[in-house]
Amino acid sequence: MRTYKLTIAYDGTRYQGWQRQANTERTIQGILENVISDASGNPVEVNGSGRTDAGVHASGQNASVVLHGAVEEGFFTEEINRKLPADIRIREAHLVKNGFHARKNAVGKIYEYHIDTGEKPDVFRRRYCYHFPHELDTERMQRAAEQLKGLHDFAGYTDKKTELSTKRTIYDIIVSGQGSSVTIRYEGTGFLYHMVRILTGTLLEVGTYQRTVESVAEVLQTKDRGQAGFLAPARGLFLKEVHYDQRGR
Repeated sequence: MRTYKLTIAYDGTRYQGWQRQANTERTIQGILENVISDASGNPVEVNGSGRTDAGVHASGQNASVVLHGAVEEGFFTEEINRKLPADIRIREAHLVKNGFHARKNAVGKIYEYHIDTGEKPDVFRRRYCYHFPHELDTERMQRAAEQLKGLHDFAGYTDKKTELSTKRTIYDIIVSGQGSSVTIRYEGTGFLYHMVRILTGTLLEVGTYQRTVESVAEVLQTKDRGQAGFLAPARGLFLKEVHYDQRGR
């Protein structure tokens, strides 16, 4: 048996998210499993570092797959890529120690959320950012973001209450922008269901003076989703990187 770690990029526009589903073939995991199974001659399971929602993109999703034996160099990045849709690509493939699991062994993730504040949606970026035609006070947003850094219970910033624990550590949140383009970068141990999109909606409300800077921390205390901001659309969100310890490179 051989375990491979894959780095995958995809445009999530046409898909119902990462996780395979019984009622649709339009999932990233499902398509990868079908193509790799056909090419290898055996059914495989592709385990991602986490589930991205419908419409969310990735430039650095990671996954692990176990094959019955070693494959030639280029099997994933050439042969499999030729058979995948044009909006899904395996960027890298590495043979790793058996037992490696892309989700269980992940120690950190980086997401970016892209916003277009121009009066009209940008013709070329409209599928990959949220058109939010309002002037943003990014300095005020950054001050609010500072209150979210560290280990907190983010129960108020998720739409799913069945997690075993809603505690997560955010290492950094960086709000940056030039012209009508604003990016919010999130670095942390991991993120709950809808967490990045809810944090983004909350920070956008801070940036447009719809809420106070202090209200961001108050949601951490109350754990009340109703006090947090709106759910920003999926199309502006990208999974950029997944980090592992030395065993997972």
